[in-house]
Amino acid sequence: MYTTLISAEQLLDLQRTKARVLVFDCSFELMNPAAGREHYLGSHIAGAVYADLDHDLSDKGSLGPDGKVMPHAGAASGGRHPLPRREKFAMWLSSVGFANDMQAVVYDRNGANYCGRLWWMLKWAGHDAVAALDGGLQAWQAAGGEVRAGTEPAHFQTNFELGTPLRKLVVTEEVVRKLGAGQTMVDARATPRYKGEVEPLDPVAGHIPGALNRPFGQNLGADGKFKPAAQLRQEFEQLLGGRDPATVVHQCGSGVSAVPNLLAMELAGYAPTGLYAGSWSEWSRDPKLPVEKG
Repeated sequence: MYTTLISAEQLLDLQRTKARVLVFDCSFELMNPAAGREHYLGSHIAGAVYADLDHDLSDKGSLGPDGKVMPHAGAASGGRHPLPRREKFAMWLSSVGFANDMQAVVYDRNGANYCGRLWWMLKWAGHDAVAALDGGLQAWQAAGGEVRAGTEPAHFQTNFELGTPLRKLVVTEEVVRKLGAGQTMVDARATPRYKGEVEPLDPVAGHIPGALNRPFGQNLGADGKFKPAAQLRQEFEQLLGGRDPATVVHQCGSGVSAVPNLLAMELAGYAPTGLYAGSWSEWSRDPKLPVEKG
């Protein structure tokens, strides 16, 4: 069972032995949401299911009469990419043919920016056998893995059953309650956004008071793969500066690119940490919440 990363060679071995494995392509572009599916249709790992961030991995609600998004009742978080309820997510997994006895492999072609969302959601659904393909589609192609264009045949419906959550979802109320009280927020956004110098997506620029900044791309080496565990450990120790790793809660703009930091901490040997899925896009929409710049 693979629970963090899987190499292209290891995935090839699983396929050769006819293991129960389902691969998910999570490619996406924030500024051009249709591009992810277009990339998938152009080229993807043979047999992979497409997981759309906006439609499959979020519960984005519907437009109200004033043109503003009205979140679906019961979404598990707020922000630009609200988490669907676990029960709704389980229904989607069942619809694409994913079963509890399967190994999930998630990948993208975006430096692990988007596939971590599905990795975390499966853990949250109680499914431990999920791993991100280290190096993404690029590593798969370099290893000689088969790719296809177009759509894939539909899988038979399954009945995915939820288990006890294996990762912690943190909500705004908890972040507020623990501000300045031993909680360590780690913000994965680019440094200019963290500092409040620019804000292309959300209504207010800045960051949650006291948050540390580690842009998610810092977890990868020049080859597009995650850095060695010892290097990641050293970098997180430097970032935390003596703070207790158990107090860490990860966030970003909308709870997606925070996951590579969360995954990297686990690769570095730390116990699983929390995810504030609403992130800055939920926080910045409440004028009563404090904002820090610089």
